[in-house]
Order: sequence, then C-alpha cells, then structure tokens
Amino acid sequence: MRIRWPRRVFAQVLTAQVALTTGVMVLATSLFLAPLSAELDDQAMRRALSIAQTTAADPGLARELAATEPDAHGPVQADAERIRTATGALYIVVMDTRGVRWSHTHPAEIGRHVSTDPSRTLAGRQVRQIDTGTLGRSARAKVPLRDHRGRIVGAVSVGIAYDSVRSRLLGTIPGVLGYAGAALAVGVLAAIVLSRRLRRRTHGVAFADISALLDEREAMLHGIREGVVAFDRRGRIRLVNDEAGRLLGLDAQAAGRALDEALPPGRTTEVLAGRVAGTDLLAVSGGRVLVANRMPTQDGGAVVTLRDRTELELLGRELDSTQGLLDALRAQDHEHANQLHTLRGLLELGRYEKAVEFVTEVASAQRASAEEIAERVPDPLLSALLVGKAAIAAERGVSLRVSPSTLLPDAVVDPRDLVTVLGNLIDNALDAAAERRRAEPFVEVELRAEHSTAVLRVSDTGPGVPPELRQRIFAEGWSTKAARPVPGEGSSTGPVGEGSPTGPVAFHRGRGIGLALVRRLAERYGGMARVTARAGGGAVFTVVLPEALAPEDGPPGRPLTAAGGAAVRGAPRRPERPERTETRKRRPSGSGASQ
Repeated sequence: MRIRWPRRVFAQVLTAQVALTTGVMVLATSLFLAPLSAELDDQAMRRALSIAQTTAADPGLARELAATEPDAHGPVQADAERIRTATGALYIVVMDTRGVRWSHTHPAEIGRHVSTDPSRTLAGRQVRQIDTGTLGRSARAKVPLRDHRGRIVGAVSVGIAYDSVRSRLLGTIPGVLGYAGAALAVGVLAAIVLSRRLRRRTHGVAFADISALLDEREAMLHGIREGVVAFDRRGRIRLVNDEAGRLLGLDAQAAGRALDEALPPGRTTEVLAGRVAGTDLLAVSGGRVLVANRMPTQDGGAVVTLRDRTELELLGRELDSTQGLLDALRAQDHEHANQLHTLRGLLELGRYEKAVEFVTEVASAQRASAEEIAERVPDPLLSALLVGKAAIAAERGVSLRVSPSTLLPDAVVDPRDLVTVLGNLIDNALDAAAERRRAEPFVEVELRAEHSTAVLRVSDTGPGVPPELRQRIFAEGWSTKAARPVPGEGSSTGPVGEGSPTGPVAFHRGRGIGLALVRRLAERYGGMARVTARAGGGAVFTVVLPEALAPEDGPPGRPLTAAGGAAVRGAPRRPERPERTETRKRRPSGSGASQ
C-alpha cells in the first residue's frame, strides 16, 4: 500500500514534527548509549588493572612463586583465590616467565600454559584489553610480577566477567529509553497542540488551497471597484489595494506606515482609524465623496472598505436640480395661469389699453430682474444659476436678493468651481431661511472681485450657527438636518408604476457633504471658508478664492458695467444646467404650487 502524505496543513506539520521528534530522540539515545558502552568497558579494564597491580605488589607472592611448584593446593593458588573472592573478579592467574599458570579459578588449569600470549607483559609492560579466554569473554589486565630486586619473575592476569559489564549496560538502557520516551511524548504533545493551533489559524485548508486562495485574494483585492485598507493591531497599514490607493492617494510604499503618517489629519483619517464609530460613514478625500465601513479582525487589526459615491452624488445633484427646475416651472405655470386669467378678463371687459399695460409691466419686471443679474455677474453660468435659484426661492416663499455691491467681471478661470460653491451656499441658506418662519425671509448674495481673488458671501435670515459649531459645520458627514429620501439607493418604496405614489424609487442617503466640499475647494485654491453671525439674526457664509479670476485685458480695476459698455446684456430666460464636478447638499422640493 502506498503511504499518502496528508493534504491539510496542520496534518502535514504534525506528521513532520512527530517524525522529526522521533528521529531526534533515536539519534540522541544512540549517541548516549554508544559512549556509555565504551565507558563501561574502560571502567572494567581499569578495575582489573587495579586488582592486578595490588596482587603483584605483594612481595610474598614473588617468593612463593620462586620457592614452590605449581600446585592446586599451593600458597600461590590460595592467595590468588583469596583476592579473587574478595574483589569479585572472574579469575586471577599468576604465571611464571614461561607462561605456566600457578593459580586459576579452575584448579585443573594450574600447571598448563596460558591461552593468550604473555610476552608483552613479561617484557615489562602493562596490558588492558577485552579478550576471550578459557572462561569466556572478559575485561582483563596483565602486569609484570617482580621480586625484591626488581627482576621480572612472572606476571599477574586479572579478568572481570564481560557479562557483568553487559548487564550494567542493559540495566541502563530501560532508564535511558524511559527518559527518551518521556521526551518524545512531550514533543508529540507539543506538536499536537501546535498543529491544532495551526488548524484554527488556517481553517483546515490544504497547502495547495493556500496557494489558490492567495492568488484569488490578490485577484479579488486588485480587481474589485471598492477600496480595501487593512491595518494591524498597532494601527499600521498592512494592505492597500489599487482602488484604495486611487481614492486616498496612497502608493505601495504606504504599507508598514502609520495611518497618521500616510494621510493628513482630518475626518477621513479619523474614520479609517476607527475614532469615529458607526456604519456607512461619509468622508471626503481629494474632492471625492467616500463611504467607509470598518470591520475589526481577530488579531486586533481592522479592515476598512471604501466606496466612491462621487458619481452617485453627482447623479443625485442632477436629479435635485431637475426637480428644482420642475418646481420652479410649476410655480411659474401657476403664476402665468393667474396672469392669463387676468389678461383674459381685461380683454373680455374691453379694457384693451389696460391689458397692454399689464402685459408690458409683467414682461418688463422679469426682464429687468434678469438683466440686473447679468449686468452685475456677466459670467453666463453664474448668472443662470442666480436666475434659477431666484425662481426656486420665490416658489419656497423666500426672496433671493443680489447685493448692490455685487460686481464680478467676466474673467472667471473656472466658473464651474464658483457654481459649486455658490450653489451649495444658496441651497443651505434657502433651507435655513425657509426653516425659520418670519415676516420676510430672504437670502442675500454678494459676489465681488479683489484683484484676482473672488469673494463670495451668502447671508440668510435663518436661525444662524452657534459659535461652538462654526468649525464643525464644515466637517464631512456633519449636518444639523436629518437624512432625506432621494432616488438612487437604500430601501425601495416600490418600482415605477406599481403602487408608488411618485413613480421613482425612493431611497435614503446621508447629509453633511456640501459644506465640506466648499471648504475643500476653497483650500485647493489656497483660500478659506468661514461662517459668522448676521446682524439681526441668521448666518453669513464667506468663501475667499484666490487666483480664481484671470487678469483683464483692459486697465486694472476697470468695472464691467453697462455704462462702460462691457456688461453682458440679457440673461437667458431658461437657465442652462452647469456641468459640475462636485456635489452639494440636496434641497427639499417645494410643495406650495400645483398645476
């Protein structure tokens, strides 16, 4: 049968660790037992040498060897057996210079020649060795036997039974194996614990699956149209996909850096860092409206997803503008119907001169209002915006006034930026003025030039902004108004034509974007945006845009007025829809007029 290697990561790690631990323990045990056997042999030979030296040091032994013959009952045999019994040696053999035994464990061997060569010992050298003799294998030692004059008269050979050495070695093995087994058990237990922890961290996937998951992860992160930013437990950036890098202006070098080092301070940084709690949090980065959601991870880090809502806000703004124009047209239709009824009554009564006078008066009033705006603000986009906003303001019961000091030359570098700023400020001012009921609510707009700097000021008669909120009101996502339903996202009230009272699908979106965009645009020009209190109640929003006006061809400071001949005469009767690159806060639709 073929042994299959496990596929799971934790199983492979466990198998490898158990095999490695077992191999290490076998090797360690072998390395321990091998020198132990040699050490036990050396100890036995040293013991035999000590007994032999002690026996040969007895002077009476040399005399008895010279004075007697080999005999099983002789004094040499008696002394040798006494020492052997006392020391536990296997044998003690005393021989003469011919190699004839004078003592032996077996008396029958006395008088016979020794079984091993004694020449080295009789030559005066000591010998230690493991050898096999008549009594079997033993650890033996041989020393020369000298008389009182120092002459060699024989030799003493002592043997230690090798079985005792082996028994000592075998007696040590169980203990060694016991310690090795205990160490192996600890190693296997640690491997199991580690593999289980690894299984929890890897969710039981296989090595091949890990590679596939990594490939899929990279493809998903860099292919989706949502930004993903991952942080570790210390708040450092761990991962930034392509879309997040585009939305936040981060590059690949941002990985490993702290968030406060990679991004400037502001609401976007606060939201990404988790210092602002909530879901679907709004933030503005580089003129883009982002929706952020932060999800903590088990390791103490977090993953933040970012969605670009700029296009959705633009579509919402387009729909708001269309709705506003429809409201204005509906109000004008209502007004024109009244005027036509009046004109018809005059004609039926035969008051023809009065009818002509009435028509002339109505036409002149509308023309005069449009021409006045066009003279003070020659730029067609800005003048069209003011004319359209004036109609919407009238429909909501609010008067939109143009300040007498308004004078902006037709030299705007990018009129769309001024349309974005002015449109947001007027929308907010109309909301505030309509919210606070008073006798004559109005909104006043002032546009003026200071060399190449454009100054926009919008005041209203609303409730005003408390001093403690005048800085926070420009923060992304901060608003004093509740969320309003808008077409485009959220929960549906029903499809078109299926019971919906208005037709389009109604959804909800957040507020707090318009003023944040105004501030960002002003900072992009190097200017500023601020809010102050208006005398008599209300608020005054001032935006300064340096270098927003191009130098004029004529003499510096020459006003473009009707008297000077440079004023643009005649505002368009139907305001053109300016193309906007930014979004502003949605204004509520009016309900005061109907067809």
